[in-house]
Amino acid sequence: MGISQVAVIGGGTMGNGIALVSALYGFRTTIVEQNEQSGERALVNIENSLERMVKKGTVSSEQMQQILDGLVVVYNPLFLDPDTDIAIEAIYENKAAKLDIYSALHKCLKPEAIIATNTSAISITELAVHTRPEKFIGMHFMNPVPVMKLVEIIRGYSTSDDTFSIVHDLALKMEKTPVEVQDYPGFISNRILMPMINEAVFALMEGVANKEAIDTVMKLGMNHPMGPLALADFIGLDVCLAIMNVLYEGYKDSKYRPCPLLVKMVSANKLGRKTGEGFYQY
Repeated sequence: MGISQVAVIGGGTMGNGIALVSALYGFRTTIVEQNEQSGERALVNIENSLERMVKKGTVSSEQMQQILDGLVVVYNPLFLDPDTDIAIEAIYENKAAKLDIYSALHKCLKPEAIIATNTSAISITELAVHTRPEKFIGMHFMNPVPVMKLVEIIRGYSTSDDTFSIVHDLALKMEKTPVEVQDYPGFISNRILMPMINEAVFALMEGVANKEAIDTVMKLGMNHPMGPLALADFIGLDVCLAIMNVLYEGYKDSKYRPCPLLVKMVSANKLGRKTGEGFYQY
């Protein structure tokens, strides 16, 4: 089975990026959002991204208009085209909310359709058992989706070879670099990245250095494009904490214990760029 029609569930930061890339590479793309306001916001964000691409010369004005004209937004999975080949869920990291969506998708998608999740940490196997396990897979894009080349493709316990092959091919057609990863908490990217960010927060809390110094050491000493505290603000401190909790619960290892300062800042709604304040002011 080849992919020609893609549905993206959720039009937030990750969802609208996935939808943009899908439409850019010629797939008929539908975004599923909760209401008209959020749907319009997703389209505005996609249009803004396309305008930046036009200015850089990577997309023509004609291509931009074709992409926008081809995008469809619906407000219930039941309104998806029955010929949809794959639904990529990209909502916030809440297992119960994701399972509700999979239940609806399982009922309305054709039997051979694949359900993928963009989760950054939750077990693919645990999510898959509530829908169609052989046709369920992790497809973890990096943020910002139009720029970042990596896609982690995560097999659940029952994910079929055929499902993996189709999704791997889809990533290649989107000019991404797919990397096969097994189903363990945090996969590869967040199992390594989030403890680094968490350790940077510990260093700040313990007064080892100030935030600027910590970020400068990692940028100039390790050649990272962004320091870990600035990166945490970009990702969202609530997202960082949620992933650390998944790692801590999944491995039962104290090295994944979330830093108390991270917990305190999330409790204070200092989540980074999205709220205007995290480790830095925005």
